[in-house]
Amino acid sequence: MTVLAGCGSKKDKYDTVLENKKIVMATSADYPPFEFHKDIDGKDQIVGYDIMVAQEIAKDLGVELEIQDMKFDVVLESINKGNVDMALAGIDRSPEREKAMLFSDIIYQAEVGVLVRAEDADKYKAIEDLKGKKVGVQSGSTFEEVLKQIPDAQADRLPKVNDLVLSLETNRVDAVLVEKPVAAAYASNNNKVTVSSIALKPIGDGYSVAIPKGSDKLKDAINKTIKRLKDEGKLDQFITEANALSESQ
Repeated sequence: MTVLAGCGSKKDKYDTVLENKKIVMATSADYPPFEFHKDIDGKDQIVGYDIMVAQEIAKDLGVELEIQDMKFDVVLESINKGNVDMALAGIDRSPEREKAMLFSDIIYQAEVGVLVRAEDADKYKAIEDLKGKKVGVQSGSTFEEVLKQIPDAQADRLPKVNDLVLSLETNRVDAVLVEKPVAAAYASNNNKVTVSSIALKPIGDGYSVAIPKGSDKLKDAINKTIKRLKDEGKLDQFITEANALSESQ
């Protein structure tokens, strides 16, 4: 998806966050274990790895965390327009995106997962096996670029991963490209799909927090939290806990 550089907010979001005593986060909560809906004590909540990181950012800033759930392409648009303070939604850096927004340090190293129907596990084992096949990707994601590694693949773009998995189950696509832990999470909760051994290279180095242009102070504060979490070993702990949460759905 083309992300046009916008003017964003003239004021550093760091200042408005402290003034409002609240940091507003955009996400697309259909991407377990990074962000997803889960019923906890009878209440629908958005949980996952990115949410845990966001909570730590809010804690270090001494403010409340407000989560806004939206489609992935709208997440990117919201950051570009400065409508939110930050976005965590399994977001890769790309040269095009870097023209439109700021990125924090890496919070998760990228890995590509290929979901196929369980009955087709032996059919799709190498990239060439998907040649000319219809492959589902989330619209606006860098998996649209990853798809180019598959010769003559036909892209089926949908805004939500849940819908992509449903398309796979109902034979409308032959495979779905998502982050590897996401693929594993869906496979663990759905015996109709499985993670293929097909190896594809990610486009970016990994996931980051996206921040509106002109908010360098907020970026620095977020990077400070990320460094602390890395030093304390919390990021490894969070992905383990998030996977456990997604598998217990």
